[in-house]
Amino acid sequence: MVNGEALATDATTLDSLCRELGFADAKIATALNGAFVPKTERITAELTDGDTVEILSPRQGG
Repeated sequence: MVNGEALATDATTLDSLCRELGFADAKIATALNGAFVPKTERITAELTDGDTVEILSPRQGG
């Protein structure tokens, strides 16, 4: 699940999933199964079937 929607992917890490979805150079925040994953740890954050991923981009305003 990515942002609440089912997604089939061959990505094995959070970093590879972000790249697959076009977020390679984007400033985003990520969470894996409800836990924040810093950018430096995405490359080692392994994905398995049934994981829930959230990808958020910062917004300005208030």
